[in-house]
Parts: sequence; structure tokens; C-alpha cells
Amino acid sequence: HIPFVITTLNPLGAVEAEAAGLPVLRGDASKARTLQLAGVERAKMLVIADDDPGMAPMQIWCNESQERYVMAVAADRIEQFQEICERERCPFEVVGEATEEQQLVVGDAHFENLPVDMPMALLLGKPPKMLRDVHHRTFTKPEFDTRAVDVQEAAYRVLRLPAVANKTFLICIGDRSVTGTVTRDQMVGPWQVPVADAAVTTTDYRGYTGEAMAMGERTPIALVDAAASGRMAVGEAITNIACADIDRIEEIRLSANWMAPAGHPGEDANLFDTVRAVGRELCPALGIAIPVGKDSLSMKSVWKAGGESREVTAPVSLIVTAFAPVADVRRTRTPQLRTDLGDTDLILIDLGKGRNRIAGSALAQVYKQVGHHAPDLDDPHALKAFFAAIRELNREDLILAYHDRADGGLFAALCEMAFAGHAGIDIQLDELVNGPGDDPVAALFAEELGAVIQVLHCDTDTVLDILREYGFARHSHVIGTHEEDDRIRIEHDGYIVLDESRVDLQRAWSETTYRMQALRDNPLCAQQEFDALLDVQDPGIKIKLNFEPEEDVAAPFITLGINRGARPRMAVLREQGVNGQIEMAAAFTRAGFECVDVHMSDILSGRISLSGFKGFVACGGFSYGDVLGAGQGWAKSILFNSQARDEFAAFFARSDSIGLGICNGCQMMSGLKELIPGADHWPRFRRNLSEQFEARFSLVEILPSPSLFFTGMHGSRMPIAVAHGEGRAEFAAADGAQQAMNARLVTARYLDHYGRATEVYPLNPNGSPAGITGLTTTDGRFTIMMPHPERVFRAVQHSWRPDEWGEDGPWLRMFRNARVWVG
Repeated sequence: HIPFVITTLNPLGAVEAEAAGLPVLRGDASKARTLQLAGVERAKMLVIADDDPGMAPMQIWCNESQERYVMAVAADRIEQFQEICERERCPFEVVGEATEEQQLVVGDAHFENLPVDMPMALLLGKPPKMLRDVHHRTFTKPEFDTRAVDVQEAAYRVLRLPAVANKTFLICIGDRSVTGTVTRDQMVGPWQVPVADAAVTTTDYRGYTGEAMAMGERTPIALVDAAASGRMAVGEAITNIACADIDRIEEIRLSANWMAPAGHPGEDANLFDTVRAVGRELCPALGIAIPVGKDSLSMKSVWKAGGESREVTAPVSLIVTAFAPVADVRRTRTPQLRTDLGDTDLILIDLGKGRNRIAGSALAQVYKQVGHHAPDLDDPHALKAFFAAIRELNREDLILAYHDRADGGLFAALCEMAFAGHAGIDIQLDELVNGPGDDPVAALFAEELGAVIQVLHCDTDTVLDILREYGFARHSHVIGTHEEDDRIRIEHDGYIVLDESRVDLQRAWSETTYRMQALRDNPLCAQQEFDALLDVQDPGIKIKLNFEPEEDVAAPFITLGINRGARPRMAVLREQGVNGQIEMAAAFTRAGFECVDVHMSDILSGRISLSGFKGFVACGGFSYGDVLGAGQGWAKSILFNSQARDEFAAFFARSDSIGLGICNGCQMMSGLKELIPGADHWPRFRRNLSEQFEARFSLVEILPSPSLFFTGMHGSRMPIAVAHGEGRAEFAAADGAQQAMNARLVTARYLDHYGRATEVYPLNPNGSPAGITGLTTTDGRFTIMMPHPERVFRAVQHSWRPDEWGEDGPWLRMFRNARVWVG
């Protein structure tokens, strides 16, 4: 007989099981797995595991729980599926089976009824047709009169608006380097300013093809013209993703996220107009498909306060995400102004064709107005021509910097380019405002589609000729250049419209993120990051290498000698939640190792022994379910398990073994220091001083040490990806940091942009004393570090890098050093 397991969440139904002659076992669903491990055949029935026993079956079936996935598995492969889940420590439940009968049935043994019992045809293709009688609702839309607007005041107001302002407080609390395939994240240039137009990833760890993703959103315009807001969202997504090397606009695919307050007067009609404008008119004209999307039609909240009815209603909102294959990720252009290449020009490509409509703009918002005439994508063919023109200019290497014109208009786009390049700019508006009815304020703040490109002055005529060929002769304007006086200066008709310090404007732009960080995180760290903007002379990330990144020191050990072609086995060790194993394996494989995926469950069960490996690397991620002290939990799973403890102790005691711990793996190995010879000075790693997860691109220095991984790299200063919430080194002794330094066991430390060891945030992202972020043992065989060298072993993986770098990033040297040491 097959055991019939009745879980505590569904305790009834035993009568039916016993009547059928089945033995009944009461308990939770894990009892079934316990029986299976003991060799008992699979339980006849399992139910959905749920931590809330008060939920009804319908609630369990319909709730939108995160991190739940449903997959179909062939019945004869359930045992194999179970083995995989057990190895990964991934809970699962068998919740049903597919049948030939086209009926969806959900049973409830408690009430012995069927909460769901419906034909599949009703669910998938033949629902009852709904008829909605909708009407447009008009309202008075007075024009926004800009004559009384002071440009200086407007500039600071717009830069502080959250939609325009610096969003570091959001960006740097999410891991932007995981997978090791990210080549373009939000942070741009040697000063790491969050102004990138698109995200770009590589397809693999060898080539240069990839994928780009960008977004578009123009919700405020829907207050004036809902259909225009949808068209502009698509247009913004395209002008954003145009910074990447995409062959044709037709290769772009869109994901549309629709939101609307269904049932609110006039909004159903607005939604209909917007869907028709985007789905039936614009995208077919552009040759772009929208294969996926989602909707939320409850964008209205109603409540009572103090006996009065209150409500908040959002307008129709279309959030567009664009995806496209990238031919060469190295050709992605950023908004960083280049000041190191000689004289340059800034050219505005104006898809708005001089209309400068400002309804629904950031300028209107900061003056609590809406406006009458909103920007629109009036000419789809012009957008297609724009995309083709940017592609040609990019592939001819004629573009130094690129930035789309969106939130905040031309003014904000120019400021962000200046911020990213730590440069001043001198702008002339005469070409844009050359008629009696033209308005310099509208020219600066209108959020029409378009882009600004920076080109070498000697290439300007060539660029304008190419733009003329694509139909932009009248709509391409040379508007200025970069300047070395670090000021944002805008002139019109011989008068200074705006003349402000770049530092003052950038601090205004960053004030929103500073205020948010000061409230949410450690206010001292927030203040340090905000005050760093006052340093006009900040040189940015300065790289110094004492070796050649392209030199493959491991080549003779791979291609010569009696072990030619031999690849020493490296265990890529991971625990539940680790997510950095793939890029780690790619780095060690590139250096000449044979990498083997080893889960801690393999060690604990005895399936795999470390005795068969030359070395192991403990990877980073979110082990133990992203709980605090995750790496320490990983270490205790070894220390408190006699078999695992003996296994690791024997490995560390060998004279020919090596080990590397990164991020959570660094925490884990520091927790095992009692087993590791020569690791007495190692610290533990605590919560970052900022009290927040930190994802940064930081500068570190390699110090002289016995570490085999850093042979020949001493004195080098290199940028590296950082992604951790608990990286602050805490030594047992008050002078523990100095002891480790004196013993020459510190391998790496954070530097400021002047090359000095630092504890200042965010250059030191976790607050470690003396900037310490890497250590080794007395014999150099075992090394730990919090940053992620495996995510930047290729040049293209760096958020910013010098132009002259080739394929190999400097961090690949440490992996090659390991291959040299093992021989």
C-alpha cells in the first residue's frame, strides 16, 4: 500500500483514504518526504504548503504570492525532480495532474466540495463578452504661461522633482552586477552618476553580443491627452534604447504595463483611445510588436477620514519596457561628457520639430499646473529615421556621448551629461528660439522626444550631413560645447539665461536622494555622500596597473609540458540562495580550471568529497534566505556537522589545496578560521555602517601579501563590483586591523579618488576600518574578500573603463595566478 499523507492544513479526508484500504499518516507535508528518504514509495496525496492555515482554498488558489512557481513534470520523472529539489533545498508540493478532460477542478477535502470547477474554454478563449458604455470627459485646460517663470528658480525646482532627480537611494540598494553579464548599469563614468539610458547585458562570457532593455513612461501627459501619453511612452523607450548597438528598430520588442482607474468618469474612454493609438496605429507603423504585457485596472483608492469621503485617482498610465538584441555591447553610448578628447560640439536632434509643448512636463508640475498642449509622437517615420541615423553615427564612431531628452526636457538632459562628465557646458539657444513667438523657457523644459549627442568638433559637419540624409536638416542644432570652468551657462540672443555652478546644480539634483537616505539609512553616511559633491577637484576613479591585463601568465601551464591541457578541478561551492556561482565558474574556467558545481547538500550527504579537488571557491549571493549573518549560518552548518567539519578541516590541512571566499563566501570562511591554518587575524563581517545593502563600483588597492591570488599585482589600483549588506570588517582585538596590516595579511583596501585608504562613504561602502576588504592566510593559500572580482574579469563587465582596455579585465590576473600556483 502507498501511504496516504494528510497534512495538518487539510486534516480531513482520512475516512475516504481508510475506506479505500490505504494506511493514513497525519502530519505536515514534510512527512511524505521523510518517508521517501526512508525508501517508502511516494505519498498518494500532497497539498499546497501554506504558512497561514486560516486561508480558504479559494484564497490559496487565487492569491498572488511571490516566489511561487508552477511547472509541469512528467509523472515518471517526479523522483528525479525530487532529487534536484532536495539537493537545492527547495520545498515543493505536487498539487495536481493534467487530464485529457478540458476541465479545471480544484478540490477541498475539508468541505468535500470543489471551489473551482470550470471548463477550460471559458478560461482560455470563450469568456462572456463584456460591453462597456464609456464616454469622454473634457475639462478646461488653461495654457501654461511661462512669461513669469524665472529660469534660475525653475532650474532648481525641476532638478529637485523626484521624477528628474538623482535616484541613487533606490539604485544602490539592488545588486547590479550579479551574473557577471552586466555591461551597462545605471551608474555612468568615473564619478558613477546614475544617468544611463538603457541596461545592457552580454549573451555569454566570451563574445560581445547581448541584450538591451530600456523604459518609457509619460503618465502626466495623460491628464491632457491619454493617447499622446501612450505614444510618448513608446517613443521614450525607443530614444532610450537607441544608445545601444541594435541593427534595426524592427528588432525591438515591447512589454506594456497598463494601469487605469476603470470605471472613473472618462478614464475608460481614455484607456480605449490609448490602447488603440499604441496597439493598432503606432506600433504597426514602427514595425514593432508588443508580445507581452500586464494590466492593473484598479488605480483608484476611496476611503473616509473624519467623516468625509476621500479618493485618489491615477490617470491612465502606460509603462513601456523595450528589449532588443545587441550586436556589440562595446558600442553602448552613455551620457558622460568627454573632456579629454579635445574640442567637441553638442547637437540636439529635435523630434518635436520646434513645437516645444510643455503640458504635463516637469516644469508644469513644479508650478502646480498642467497646461493645454502636450508633447506627442506626431511622426512615426521620423522616429524610425532617428533610430537609423543614431545607429549609423554610432557604428561610424562619431558619437562620444548620447542622452535622450525626457523628464525635465533639454535642460535636465544637458545637466545630467555635465554631471556624468564633471564638466561645465556653454549652451546657445539662438537656433532653437529664433522667432518672435518662440519661448526660451519652453525650449529648455519641453519634454519633446529627441536626444543630445556629443561629437568631436572636427566631425560636426560629417555628423550634420548624415543627419540631413535622414531628414533632420532643419531639426538638428549645434547648441554648444563642454567647458572647463565647471559652470552650466545658457545664453539666448546675447543675454545670459542661466549661469550656475555645476556643483550647485548637481547638489540640488542629488538633494532628494540625500534626504531619503538620511531618513532611511545612517544619516552620517548620507551626509558624507552628499558632501562629496562639494569637491570640485574630484578626479574620479583613477586606475593604476603594475601589470599587463592581457598577459596570460597561466598559458605555459595550460599549453606546455607533460600536463598539457590539464585542468585542475575547482569546486565552485554554494549554499541555499547563493547566486554568484555561474560567473565564478566562468572566471576560473577562463583561467584554466575545470569547475564543478558543488552544493553544500552534496558535502553534508557525502555525495561529494573535497578530497577530489585542488581548490574550492565559496561564492557570494544571498545564502540562507537572505537573512542577517547569512555567511555565519553557512559556517555553522559546517562547524556543527561532524562529517562536514572533518571534510573541511582535512582540506585546509593539505599543503597543496587553495581556497577563495567572496562576499557570503568571505563571511563563511571567516567563520571557519578556527579550521584554517594562519587565519587567526581574520575578522568577522558585520552589517554595513550605512545600515543598507550596498551595490557600488569601488576603487581598491592591492597590498603586498603572501596571497597566491595577488602575485605580481601589488600596488595596483583597480575598480571592482561591490554587492553586500554585511561587509564591515570587525576585528576581535581593538588593534586587530593594525595587527593584520603589520602581519601583511591584508590583500585589498578601499581607496578614495586620490589614492588614499578611506573609511568615507560611499568610497568605502561598508565602513571597514582602514578600508580593509580582503585578507589572506600566513602562507597565502586561502584568501577572502567582500567585493566581486569574478563579475569584472572581462573589460566589458566594468561599469566604467579606460578606452584602451582590450578583452581581459585586470581582475582575471588573480584567477590566472591561482592556475600558475597549482602548476
